[in-house]
Amino acid sequence: MAESETRYRVGGMDCAACATKIDTAVRRVAGVADVSVSVMAGTMTVRHDGSSDLKTIEKKVTGLGYSVAPLAGNAAPAHEHGSQHRHDHGHDHGDHAAHDHDHEGHDHASHDHDHSREHGEKEIEGLHGHDHAPMAGPWWQSRKGRLTILSGAALVAAYAIGHLVPAIASYAFIVAMLIGLVPIARRAVMAALSGTPFSIEMLMTIAAVGAVIINAGEEAATVVFLFLVGELLEGVAAGKARESIQSLTALVPKSALLEDNGQTREVPAESLSVGAIIMVRPGDRISADGIIISGESAIDEASVTGESTPVRKGVDAVVFAGTVNGDAVLRVRVTAAAADNTIARVVKLVEEAQESKAPTERFIDRFSRYYTPGVVVVAALVAVVPPLLFAGPWGEWVYKGLAILLIGCPCALVISTPAAIAASLSSGARRGLLMKGGAVLETLGKVTMVAFDKTGTLTEGKPQVTDIISFGLSEAQVLSRAAVLEQGSSHPLALAILNRAKADGVPVPPAFELEALPGKGVSGKVGGEALDLLSPPAARECGTLSVEQDARITALNDEGKSVSVLLVNGVAAGLIAMRDEPREDAEAGLAALKSAGVKAVMLTGDNKRTAAAVAGMLGIDWRGEMMPEDKQRVVGELKRQGFIVAKVGDGINDAPALAAADIGIAMGGGTDVALETADAAVLHGRVGDVARMIELSKRTMRNILQNITIALGLKAVFLVTTIAGITGLWPAILADTGATVLVTINALRLLRIKI
Repeated sequence: MAESETRYRVGGMDCAACATKIDTAVRRVAGVADVSVSVMAGTMTVRHDGSSDLKTIEKKVTGLGYSVAPLAGNAAPAHEHGSQHRHDHGHDHGDHAAHDHDHEGHDHASHDHDHSREHGEKEIEGLHGHDHAPMAGPWWQSRKGRLTILSGAALVAAYAIGHLVPAIASYAFIVAMLIGLVPIARRAVMAALSGTPFSIEMLMTIAAVGAVIINAGEEAATVVFLFLVGELLEGVAAGKARESIQSLTALVPKSALLEDNGQTREVPAESLSVGAIIMVRPGDRISADGIIISGESAIDEASVTGESTPVRKGVDAVVFAGTVNGDAVLRVRVTAAAADNTIARVVKLVEEAQESKAPTERFIDRFSRYYTPGVVVVAALVAVVPPLLFAGPWGEWVYKGLAILLIGCPCALVISTPAAIAASLSSGARRGLLMKGGAVLETLGKVTMVAFDKTGTLTEGKPQVTDIISFGLSEAQVLSRAAVLEQGSSHPLALAILNRAKADGVPVPPAFELEALPGKGVSGKVGGEALDLLSPPAARECGTLSVEQDARITALNDEGKSVSVLLVNGVAAGLIAMRDEPREDAEAGLAALKSAGVKAVMLTGDNKRTAAAVAGMLGIDWRGEMMPEDKQRVVGELKRQGFIVAKVGDGINDAPALAAADIGIAMGGGTDVALETADAAVLHGRVGDVARMIELSKRTMRNILQNITIALGLKAVFLVTTIAGITGLWPAILADTGATVLVTINALRLLRIKI
């Protein structure tokens, strides 16, 4: 049976322990092959064989106290690449199809209750202290916020009652504790039934009940309150990380000015279809990806590419949704529906990336699986062994055991990696650096060799006129006559001549009797002159080149330039040399890689002379005249030599090499082929962005190391002080909560870095 994939938006997750509980519960459903949950994106992807009952999956998740809604456009049988294309699959959950299309943007809090009613089950209110929508609005309006405030008020009331009527103080604290503990205990039981017996809620419940038994009711109530405060802080921090990527979607305007039979009318942006013509006024955000069909303007693309200076764009230039039109009215033909525009694809790729775990994250997940039960065993031994074997006072050692239980909560440790990775993926995406997942992000920092394609990657991808050499005429006259012959041609070399003529303001009069000479060039007549623009071999055939002129052509060819010879009335009048020039930032980008200790090599299909010339200008090793399979072979050889190889290319002829490399990086405007085959993409095609990606990865790995050190270090310190009798339950819960909040705040620093 074909394997299918269904994606859900899950509301109320804000720490890694939540994700683990959901993962464990859903994996137990029959027919489920794989589950990946992202706390930061608030999504879950379930791979299943089509036999599993999707209602059961949703019931499991709502049973744990989270909201769940199928995402629009769920997938067909999964692709090997984490399935980029998602199509609706109509089998076995047709009942969802009706309400599948509109959940994505919904307020899950309200929707979630309809959902559970539909499924004939009543969701247990407050079962999960986590609120049921990403934390929208002020924290005190969320369910978690209200519970924390209530618990705090009960604690204050208990203190007041304790002072006024000391006899019933202990009962007052027990009541205050229960207000906060009942929802926590319910979640602990549900998690245990779903396969997670050692959840933080369970540790918390045991510690609080134990504290009451040994007459530490006051501390128990305080600890429950502090735990709720900690969860609330986690929720706020997780919400901040989540907002960073979701804020990208807010950049796309909600409405557009559609041209319809000569009239313009305002329509919702998501209703625009491919091929529609929209008008964009100066100062407006562009509402869809498209191609300019009239007008020229400076466009501020900072929101999509991170490029601070506006880019001048005219007819036939590509524009992105969410960018700002500067100073002129543009008419744009829409090239992508709202769900497929650049920003939507970036958000989707980042969300999918957050679901795919990095090796470090997988290791920590496995570690915490053994770590938590280990802590429970240590806590039990601390509570029982000294009183039994060494006649220690029971109350004191049970108290220490309970404190160790709380210190042992793995929350901070488990979130240390995903929080940093999510912040880093978001930070990269906002600067046009896309990475598909934690594993990619982690490997990037280890890269020791980058193999670049030449055309369109290190160079602009379109030839430019580099030299105009005249024999008897002025340079402007040579250029003008050449441009006359190339009018109307779309050949790259012809466009180079026409662009140069336009840039220099050279007049281009109309030509007569234009004729293409296949394999040789073009001829025509202007103002009584017979003009020919020929390739050097064709000019030699005509016998019009002197030895000196031929030597000039050879010298230009040796510099990797293509040469056209202009003949006026059969006599050589000038040479025009063209070459695909390096990008402005190529040299600086390669220098940044070199200073980071990363080697670079250029692999190109171009002839060896051109390759050597470009490589010489950039100071990079090169291999020329390579077919796609040769590039793939070289990447394999470099890997065998012990290099961790990143391959950078524009996606189509580089696909085999991109797939063979440790990391494939697609260059340029994120073409579909490139985004599919590559592990990462540089949206605005700057060479320097490859070095930035590697630097971002290294910073992330340093951040993860700091996080793990904070999490384990604080626990170690408090473990020792608790056994020594210096600290008790309060510091224990503060150590755990404090570590989680510190780790999350440290990870969020990655959002602010300037790369």
